[in-house]
Amino acid sequence: MAFDAPFDLAAVRAQFPILSRQVNGRPLVYLDNAASAQKPTAVIEAMKGAMEFSYANVHRGLHTLANETTEAYEKARKSVAHFLNAAETEIVFTKGGTEAINLVASSFGLGLQAGDEILITQMEHHSNIVPWHLLRERKGVVLRFAPVTETGELDLPATLEMIGEKTRLVAFTHMSNVLGTINPVKAITDAAQAAGALVLVDGCQGAVHMAVDVKDLDCDFYVCTGHKLYGPTGIGILYGKAERLAALPPYQGGGEMIGAVTEDHITYAEPPMRFEAGTPPIIEAIALGAAIDWLMAFDRQAVARHERALYDRVVDRLSGHNWLRIIGTAPDKGAIMAFTVEGAHPHDIAQILDKQGVAVRAGTHCAEPLMARFGVTASARASFALYNTEAEADAFADALVKAHSFFA
Repeated sequence: MAFDAPFDLAAVRAQFPILSRQVNGRPLVYLDNAASAQKPTAVIEAMKGAMEFSYANVHRGLHTLANETTEAYEKARKSVAHFLNAAETEIVFTKGGTEAINLVASSFGLGLQAGDEILITQMEHHSNIVPWHLLRERKGVVLRFAPVTETGELDLPATLEMIGEKTRLVAFTHMSNVLGTINPVKAITDAAQAAGALVLVDGCQGAVHMAVDVKDLDCDFYVCTGHKLYGPTGIGILYGKAERLAALPPYQGGGEMIGAVTEDHITYAEPPMRFEAGTPPIIEAIALGAAIDWLMAFDRQAVARHERALYDRVVDRLSGHNWLRIIGTAPDKGAIMAFTVEGAHPHDIAQILDKQGVAVRAGTHCAEPLMARFGVTASARASFALYNTEAEADAFADALVKAHSFFA
């Protein structure tokens, strides 16, 4: 199977220094991208440059370095806004996708009462489960889980049926970090908003693998994380409709997020500054802007086809092996393969693959309710990125067959 992608794969790989290294005497085959992607030179240089040549705290200084750093920081916000088709004032920088969801849960949750319902799904990452559990413990909110089918698709009719007059928020993943399933955001959003509920979409995987237009999706909140978008750790994105952010109380208190402070009164800044208390992740934001500018230079649909072709190639090569169970077979899914091997623990499979230079993830993938849904305690997971190759897909398939032979 030859790729028909309009980008030079060799040139892309050359931008990732880490891909030239060896692991255990073998060329590195990095297939743990759903957990965290590797970083191109553009991102590495952006972080290095920010620290070496022009660094100061942002917004509060009047000297040259402060102005330069503030300009670079806000330029990154502009890149993120363009990436999601949002206004700059609708983009809040956080320390990650997890904090972005917690921000909404904490601020929006202040207005909830016992008996109010939040609807999520069985395929959510713990980051989109635990913050709502906290509201259940602290406020008496009812947390409901929409079911997942045997093929790993969201049961849409059942999901829509669960949205009712008590639903205050529907929070769900755009693309599952385990199944690769891509959920029908607009259909769910339309139903939720018709019932008077808000919608939060966890886009930590979705934004990596497909173009996102939040205006078209019409969701109230959309969350991303930098380290999966070929950017650094310690930086995340919360998009919120302007009117939604304006209605939210602050998440944290401190410098930067205030209008004025007296001994007996406080006024708050307008969004997004209201939600960026203290010194923000300055260098990380600048590097995230570089990552997004780098990523947007590619044809996103072509990249998605490239990644899916790798997934299909592996599935084709492994077809007929009845010792392999692939969890999640939804049509048009993303390039993520969660799997189990008969007679072997996923941790053992991952370690054997590592000896052959192949890096995959093993465990619950922060999705224990989903593991329970499929009757497993853990699985292994291979996830593909734009820099992966046919040769790497073949190396993974061959290594997996070899790994199984130890347990046959």
